[in-house]
Amino acid sequence: MIKFPKPKVEQFFYTYSIYHFQLSKDEKKLVFSTNLSGKRNLWALDLSKEHTYPFQFAQKDEASLFVQFDPNGQYVLTSFDSDGDENYQIYALPPEGGLPQPLITGAENEKYLFAHLSRDGKRIYYNTSENNPSFLNTRVRHLDTDKDELLIEGEAAPTTLAAVSEDEKTLVYENMFANTYNNIFIQKEDEKIYLTPDPKKVHVSYEPVFTDNNTIYFPTDYESEYTYLAKYDIKQGEFSKVLEIEEESIETVKYDKASNSLYLVTEKGVVDKLYQYKVKSGELKEIRKPFDMIDQVTVTESGAVYLLGRSAVKPDNIYRLTNSEKWEQLTDNRVLGVSEEELVDPEIVTYSSFDGMEMESLLFRAKPENANGYTVFWPHGGPQAAERKFFRAMFQSILNRGYHIFAPNFRGSTGYGSSFVKLVEQDWGHGPRLDNVEGIKWLFDQKITDPDHLFLVGGSYGGYMALLLHGRHPEYFKAVIDIFGPSDLFTFVNSVPPHWKPIMERWLGDPERDKERFVKDSPVTYLETMTKPMLVIQGAKDPRVVKEESDQIVQKLQDKGRDVEYLVLEDEGHGFSKKENEIKVYKRMLDFMEKHK
Repeated sequence: MIKFPKPKVEQFFYTYSIYHFQLSKDEKKLVFSTNLSGKRNLWALDLSKEHTYPFQFAQKDEASLFVQFDPNGQYVLTSFDSDGDENYQIYALPPEGGLPQPLITGAENEKYLFAHLSRDGKRIYYNTSENNPSFLNTRVRHLDTDKDELLIEGEAAPTTLAAVSEDEKTLVYENMFANTYNNIFIQKEDEKIYLTPDPKKVHVSYEPVFTDNNTIYFPTDYESEYTYLAKYDIKQGEFSKVLEIEEESIETVKYDKASNSLYLVTEKGVVDKLYQYKVKSGELKEIRKPFDMIDQVTVTESGAVYLLGRSAVKPDNIYRLTNSEKWEQLTDNRVLGVSEEELVDPEIVTYSSFDGMEMESLLFRAKPENANGYTVFWPHGGPQAAERKFFRAMFQSILNRGYHIFAPNFRGSTGYGSSFVKLVEQDWGHGPRLDNVEGIKWLFDQKITDPDHLFLVGGSYGGYMALLLHGRHPEYFKAVIDIFGPSDLFTFVNSVPPHWKPIMERWLGDPERDKERFVKDSPVTYLETMTKPMLVIQGAKDPRVVKEESDQIVQKLQDKGRDVEYLVLEDEGHGFSKKENEIKVYKRMLDFMEKHK
């Protein structure tokens, strides 16, 4: 008999991603963004056939943000950036796909962000940085006359169009002051009509949905710890609370006109839940699903529900929910030659932090036959995000090589209430750092690892935390990997994209007023104690954490004779859009850890 070896780490490198999707009006064509070819492009499925195979729909080799079908079937809209610079511009495609044609574009450093397409397909609403890079403007392009009209100029905070009524008489905008503070409003001549009672109270409201021309539903945490479903009656000018789900935050609302119901996605800790809410009766029903995370929900005119879902052991796939509540998996994205049973599903654990606060965390244990006695400590990015039960090829490749992984949801993480997520604001380096330190001590107490067997790895804010933990607590780690992490809060706050700058005060603070804290919480302050071997990874076109953030700390440490390896990806931004680069990074990380075991 032929005997095959256990899965090799290389097999996890060739797992592909699906980022978003859309369907044609007749639901015969499904177009989705994927790196199936090794680079980001649009691919499609012909759902009119019983057996279908994905075919390439657009060739651009760049990341896209959306796909939108013209209701009359004459064109398809999408957007692309350039090598991860996040300056998305709008393109048009023939209905059968092909080479994207520039439609709403401008200078390379400008953004043109799709917001809405009219029901007759003649007007494209969009937000742009052109002439207003800090606060953005909203415009509409009339395709029949090629006239481009300014609708609103953002001021005081980044302003974007969030929803348009079917008759296009009511437009809902969003002012974003921070991740935890925004307002949604209707602009009526010179008056802003806010959808929540007091716009000065710190809260969030987002993703407004029209169920008719006078009724808007949306999630908000106005005067609440968790986001709930609210309604605004335009005729009456009334705000009302509609539905709360205990200790769950409603994140997504989609309207199904066919059944007069709303599909709701909630965030509960490390998993998502899906519900159907009957508008007339108020009946709420949870819908069971074969995955833990929901990245997109689309409801068609027929009432069919399509979702992009994943779990820790299931890569991204698109599913269809039929009326009989059975799930049909439309794509078959999987790990090369590896079953779900061979992948690692994490344990959900909690530990007490320095002030008694409970921290929920994910503990991935390498399979006993693979375990090498080492652990990777992973502080997540964001920071107002969370490590959840979603698939990471990087995690599974590290686990296959024998490393355990510990990922804590420290203060500032989403999914645990609005008060918890605000705890990181103007405190990037104290409370969250100590939460991570207590997580490390918990690992030691549980005999899962020790300082001679612990690697520290993080990306974005997690990269910042990796640098800070290295500088302030080097005794806990064997070696450190920083993936595009800010190294100096003074330079970082001044180098973020223009439309981020208005939110930096609440998020991070003021470098002059908070100078002492900025010094204390900047990793570059602790160069003397950064003595462990390091690998730093950076995208040259990163607009969020610019290359200089990594350049400066690498240079300073190398000047001190420290062991620092530096990998720069010239054609990447804040992440890895090209499979070739992703594989290069994974291999380099694994080789680095093997070298320093």
